Amino acid sequence: MNAHVGLLEQVLPQWRRAVLKVGSNLLAADGGGLTPRYAEALAAFIAASHAAGRQVVLVSSGAVAAGRALLRERKPAGDALVARQALAALGQAPMIALWQSLSARPVAQVLLTHDDLRNRRRYLNARATLRELLALDVLPVVNENDTVAVDELKLGDNDNLAAIVAALVDADLLLIASDVDALYSADPRRDPDAVPVAHVAALTPQVLAMAGGSGSTAGTGGMRTKLEAAVKASAAGIPSVLFSGRDEATVQALQHGRLRGTLIAAASSRMQARKYWLRHAPAAPGCIRVDAGAAQALAGGRVSLLPGGVLGAEGEFHRGDLVEIVDAADKAIARGLSQYGAAEVRRLAGRHSREIDTVLGYSYGAEVVHRDDLITMDHPVAPDQEISA
Repeated sequence: MNAHVGLLEQVLPQWRRAVLKVGSNLLAADGGGLTPRYAEALAAFIAASHAAGRQVVLVSSGAVAAGRALLRERKPAGDALVARQALAALGQAPMIALWQSLSARPVAQVLLTHDDLRNRRRYLNARATLRELLALDVLPVVNENDTVAVDELKLGDNDNLAAIVAALVDADLLLIASDVDALYSADPRRDPDAVPVAHVAALTPQVLAMAGGSGSTAGTGGMRTKLEAAVKASAAGIPSVLFSGRDEATVQALQHGRLRGTLIAAASSRMQARKYWLRHAPAAPGCIRVDAGAAQALAGGRVSLLPGGVLGAEGEFHRGDLVEIVDAADKAIARGLSQYGAAEVRRLAGRHSREIDTVLGYSYGAEVVHRDDLITMDHPVAPDQEISA
């Protein structure tokens, strides 16, 4: 779907560093392996941007599709997850080789997992690595490490990964190349009256409702995941653009600061980097359940969670993990870094902070989750306070 007649060209936001996400539907030939057909124009855009003094981090899908093509005569054995992991392992090399063949600069592969983004220390290590690669004039090619990821720990799609990477490297812009040229008011494949949307000022529920499902068998995401990614980028103060990676003229226009697609504005205020990470990084399996008093206090402002407000813990998580905090009705009300593991939280539930050392034989502090490591779902401004036992 190229350059819809109703889609006007507009000015691309100024940027110095951008994250470009390229999906499988632009890299994988129908029923075959990887092809440079659309990747060439995108690689030329990256090269032109670099020549102009800008930096680009590439988030690229395509490994599973490449692996599948290499085993065309042999269907992988095992369950779907194991087969996908094997195909990803097989296809990573040709995917990186494709981008290296199109780049005069060195290409570095960066594989990230759910745990890399959930663990604050590893998150910051990934950030430092990507920044150093950019400083060395290397093109980082990021992908989810499907080879080791399991379903319950997967990021799910590279659209959302790209948004997290954009915040990780302090990008000015998130570019999402797709096989459609813009966000439409409805699915244009089903609704002949659907019209392209050139500018989105805010990602309201009505805008999110415009998104349909995945448009190809090669990719895992659709327009919905692209808008979800834009929500994450917007929260970090990063605008997003959706454009057709199949239309060479559209890609070339980007080199000249012109967009033929959808521009999604950033939120007016930029979340602190740590608070952004707490809100959007993948949480550990499980949760901390709190009583009505604790839930009310958490919803009211910047607080710490003490053992007295805790009803219990579900699942298995460890000290330092990012976990969701839910009320008695299973509504998520906050997220934060737990000072204690799940087994310890269960033992401390309902206790006073001064009992921690007696119950456990040691103490990591009076709080189960400290207010500096916690963000509520609505995070309104309120005086500092504690949830007392």
